[in-house]
Amino acid sequence: MTICVIFNPKAARGRAPKRLEALRGGLGKEVEFRPTKESGHAEELSLDAARAGFSIVAAAGGDGTVHEVANGLLRANRPEVAFAVLPLGSANDYAFSLGLSSKDHMTLSVDSEFRQVDVGWVQSETGKDRFFVNSLGLGFSGLVSVESRRIRWLQGLPLYGLAFLRTLCWRFECPNMTATFDGQTRTAPTLSLTVAIGPREGSFVVARDAVIDDGLFDYLQAGGLSRWELLRYMPRLAGGGELPRDHPRIWQGRCREVTLESEAPLTVHLDGEFFALPEKPVRRIQIQMLPGRLKVLTWRKSV
Repeated sequence: MTICVIFNPKAARGRAPKRLEALRGGLGKEVEFRPTKESGHAEELSLDAARAGFSIVAAAGGDGTVHEVANGLLRANRPEVAFAVLPLGSANDYAFSLGLSSKDHMTLSVDSEFRQVDVGWVQSETGKDRFFVNSLGLGFSGLVSVESRRIRWLQGLPLYGLAFLRTLCWRFECPNMTATFDGQTRTAPTLSLTVAIGPREGSFVVARDAVIDDGLFDYLQAGGLSRWELLRYMPRLAGGGELPRDHPRIWQGRCREVTLESEAPLTVHLDGEFFALPEKPVRRIQIQMLPGRLKVLTWRKSV
């Protein structure tokens, strides 16, 4: 047995089992399936699978399952074990970064091709640390993730679009933050900051030119924007367009390291999963790029 598929039966608001059954036919018989039972379980299953000698460990679910399985593999420190993604979730942002669709019919094989992709690492002033594979978002971006958890009847772009509008109405704030990107420091009121490996965050294209194996983060920092400005730019992000590069309160660039300190407690998500919430105050984080740290399976789509 060389392939382990860790799946979340509750992914995509409970729609995952039907999608998983459609995928089983193409995965072959020599695959072991392990269901998750609660938050955090996928990470432990992944850690165990890597240590048990599986050649490929796959995450079947949404970005939360992807995040946990990737963290388990990275914690195992077994670089020869490959990571695979079966997109069954609501947003599937990381699958988008890999060029995958939940509608594709795919086959898993140890003979498949692989690529080494980048990983982000973050640590707070409390010593807590995590890996992320697609994006880190804080401020408004983190609060959108909070709001999306309260919406049970939508998925994909409609889900995050509604969460965006709710956050715009009820959670709009711009505390002062000091951010340092590769040694260059800026102190300013900050509505939101995204540090991206892949192009999408919550189905919105926030880093259109991001490449998952170039050894660089693409960042987007929004300063003291008004509600009207943010609402005006929302359709551009949803459609994959660019934000204005000459706006005096929107900063974009590429970097390898970020240090951020905020006057207010931070709300931070990693791949859509919470790293920091205001009730457990975190005001300072360090972010580092780990180039080519994760071995990822390049899918072969069958007909």
